Order: sequence, then C-alpha cells, then structure tokens
Amino acid sequence: MSPALPERPAATVESPATAPRTTVIIGGVAGGMSAATRLRRLDEEREIIVLERSSEVSFANCGLPYHVSGVIADREALSLQSPERLAARFRIDARVRHEAVAIDRAAKTVMVRRLDDDATAEIGYDELVLSPGAAPRRLANAAADAPVRTLRTLDDLDRIMADLDDVPPAGPVVVVGGGFIGIEMADNLHRRGLDVTLVQRGTHLLAELDEEMASPIADHLLGLGVDVRLGGVVAAVGVDHVLLDDGGRLPAALVIAAIGVTPEASLAADAGLELGASGGIAVDAFHRTSDPSIFAIGDAAEKRDAIDGSGTLATLAGLANRHGRAVADAIARGATPARPALGTSIVDAAGLTAASVGWSERVARRRGREVRVIHTHPFSHASYYPGAVPLSMKLVVDAHDDRILGAQVVGTDGVDKRIDVIATAMSVGLAASALADLELAYAPQYGSAKDPINMLGYVARNLASGEDRVIQWHELDREVAAGAVLVDVRAEAQLAEGRIPGAHWIPVESLRERHAEFTGRRIVVQCRVGQGAHTAARLLSELGHDVVNLDGGYLTWRDGRRARALAELPLAA
Repeated sequence: MSPALPERPAATVESPATAPRTTVIIGGVAGGMSAATRLRRLDEEREIIVLERSSEVSFANCGLPYHVSGVIADREALSLQSPERLAARFRIDARVRHEAVAIDRAAKTVMVRRLDDDATAEIGYDELVLSPGAAPRRLANAAADAPVRTLRTLDDLDRIMADLDDVPPAGPVVVVGGGFIGIEMADNLHRRGLDVTLVQRGTHLLAELDEEMASPIADHLLGLGVDVRLGGVVAAVGVDHVLLDDGGRLPAALVIAAIGVTPEASLAADAGLELGASGGIAVDAFHRTSDPSIFAIGDAAEKRDAIDGSGTLATLAGLANRHGRAVADAIARGATPARPALGTSIVDAAGLTAASVGWSERVARRRGREVRVIHTHPFSHASYYPGAVPLSMKLVVDAHDDRILGAQVVGTDGVDKRIDVIATAMSVGLAASALADLELAYAPQYGSAKDPINMLGYVARNLASGEDRVIQWHELDREVAAGAVLVDVRAEAQLAEGRIPGAHWIPVESLRERHAEFTGRRIVVQCRVGQGAHTAARLLSELGHDVVNLDGGYLTWRDGRRARALAELPLAA
C-alpha cells in the first residue's frame, strides 16, 4: 500500500472574508506558471498550488534543442524558476514530481501522487486549472531496448544528453518527424557533428506550409549534409537501426521521435469533462470547461480557429502564456473573451527561417474555400543596399471577400517581421488589398520603399479588381494541354537560371512587335517572379489577347516542381 502524503484540508464553502480561496494548477511551464504568477499579482490572499509531474516547474522548452548543439551552452539557463524562488517571490506552493491522478468534481478535490515515494493525498480546490500540456507520440514497433527518445521536458533533455555521450563522433542519428521539433533537433544534432537522417512520413517538411514553400527547406538541409527522407514510414526500430517500410535500413545509435503530440486530456476525460472534436479539452471563451469550477489552458485545451471558428489544437508557447494570464483574470476579477487562434509560428531550419499564420492553401481548398493565391519573391530590404537576401512569400485570400486566410514566408532575414505584420493585419480584419496602404518603417538597410507587405497588397488589389488574372504553378500543365501558349518574358541574362520546357522566349520589350504570332490562343506569361509578367499581361490584354500570369513566376514553378520530385509525386496537378 502506498504511503500517505500529509493531507491538506479540502476547500470549504466559507466566504473569502473568512477563508482564502484555493486554486490548484495542474502543470507548470508556460500556461500554468503564467496563470499562477498573474493570479498572485491579482490576489495576495489566495492559496495557489502548482502540481508539476516533471522535475522542473518552469523551463524554456522552446530552447531545449539548442542545448544539444551547445548554441545554448548552459543547461541551467533553460531553468527559469525553481519552487524555492516561486515561494519566496510569489508565495506560490510549487510541487515538482507531483502527478495529479484523479479529480473528484463533487468533492472538489484532486488525488495527487508524489513520484519520489509513491505517496498519495487529496488536495481541495475552489478553482482548478488544467495545464498538463501535450504528450509526444511514441513510435510503434520499437524494440524494448531501442535507443528512442522524445523531447518535451528538461528531464528528456538530460536523458538525450546522456545518450549522446555514448554516440561516437559523426555517429548515426535518426530523427523521425519533420515538424518544428524534428527540424530543430536535426539541425542541432548536425551542428554537433553527427550523421543525421531526417525521416518525414508526409510528402514535405512542415505541414503548416504548402509544398512549394517547403521544398527550399528540404534542399537547404540536404545541402548541409542532412539526409532528408520524405514519404518515409518507420516500420520498426531496433537496437542499432531504423527499418523503413520500403525496406530501407538506417543505422542509428540514437533515434529522436518527433512525430507530433496529443493533448494530455485523459485526466479531464476520466473526470467526465467534455472533450472537443480535436481531442483537446473543450473550453468556452473564458477557458472554462464543462465544469464551471475547472478551467483548461495550453496545449491540452482546444482553441477556436480564427478563420472559421472550429475547434482546433494550437500547441504554441505564445498562446499558452497569453491564456494563462487570461484564466487568472477570469478567476480573480472577470475577463474579456479570449481571441481565437491564428496559429502564428516560426522555425529556424539551420539558418533558413520558415513562418506561417492561418490556413495554408491546401487547408483552405480542403475546407471548400474558393481562394486567390499570391506568390512573391522580394528582397529582405532594398536590393542596392549590401546584405539584401531573397524572401519567398505566399498569401492565401478568400476570393469572395478579400479576407486574408493565411500566409507563409521563407528566407534568411526579415521573415519574422513580415509574418508578424500579416498576423496583426489578420487579427484586426484587414483585407488583403489593404496591405498596400500600410505605412511601414523604411530605410534601405531595413526594408524597401514598397515593402514586401505592400507588394502583396498591390497584387491582391490587382486580382480583386480583375486588373490581373493568374494561374498557379500546379495549373500550368493543364493550361498548356488545353492549348494555351507559354511565353517567357524574362531578359536574356535571366534564362541561365532555368527555363520551363516548351516556353516561347519573347522579352517584354519585343511583345509589341511579335504579339500577333499568338492571335486566337490563350497566353500564359511568365517571368522570374511574376512582376515583369504583370507588365506583359497588361500589355497583351490591352492589345486584345486572352492572357493570364503565372503567379510567382519561374521561381515558384521551380520550387513546386522540386517539391513533387523530392516526394516522387506526379508533376501534374
């Protein structure tokens, strides 16, 4: 029989005038600790108890992969608060290695097990906040002694670092999963000097992106020496290898499983709380569950999608922190309803940055939206100022009302501020065309007089007004098969970068003299990035031709075709 912890009395129904209220928070880190510290700032008398299953109650989980390579050299820098410091500064009773195992809603108690000695006790609450996070998915068919690790906590990091001590220099490591954690771990293990293979079940890395936006990331990793396997399914994991379903055998002294997470909702479900369609804990706009005394935040709680209001999971630290603060306000003094989640995210893929917000084109079409899609390839700042680097940008727009549905940006500089501007525009309901009118800071070392954000707005406005008509890279083959003629209007010096098979090369400057060659045929014009082709399309349209622009030009078409080749998919749409 388990030893018993010293019991704390269950919360009574006495008024706050005679007894302070007790709030129990299950789970620390971003959401739980934000709730606890904000609650203390609002209520000095309240008893606040935080139960954390791991050995650290507050740590920088987004920084964990960077200790693997030594980018963050000091492991202790990742530990943000200790129970002792929380007690001294905030009078918060933070208990690490304490696991909540059951909730008695009628009695308003939580059964807690102390992991060091398996002792148990009940703790009473007036309000209960669930912030248990999300659990990493496990690889199936792994041998019991296979060297498989996941990364969620500092305890996980410590185990990985201990394992790496036994991996020889340049030894083989397999990372399974091409999302944020998978890419960051592949990058940092490669920086450590190891031979890294990244296996992704899907047809491209980073599911938040569309395929043509993700292909440069795969190529970047391949160029650095990371072996990227797209469409790879792990069939089994042995003590020294990973077996793929196509028969491929990858040597592995260590395997990192980064195949996604599932909300830690079992405690809530066992207590009879309602779950959402996404599998997360269902909450209202004030983070209340189906029990008004119990709240849920963070990765375990279902969010409301900002685009269509559906239930969704968004496992992001920014949302967890914001919702932790909001739930404290709701408990202590009432609060405004939570804003829905846009899912704004960013990741460093070994020096190449990828960011997204809202829906991808793939998601929008799957959900039945008619969309306009815009690709641009501007420089991060004025091209004449040293250090300018190219960006790839994509905007997904509702074709009926010009609403921004989502955006993606990939590049080495300037990615973060562009995605943040678009996220802000979406949060206040700006139309895509209105991006043209934003007044943004400009000096040549920081941007352009026509900022890349403004340029997206100009293109969106042209499309909304009907001034320009475009097709997407994956629609080109169908257009040509239907009889359209493809005209490449780039300057001769740009042709060395590559050509689309079957294109007729006629520079913009020669179109007036030669346009009659295509009388009666639909014309698709293309340049390098779409801007010169817009000029050509306007000219040909004025001359009476049926003309469309290949959106994003040669660069977007190249990246899309490369994505299909990497995944060994058919090149036609």
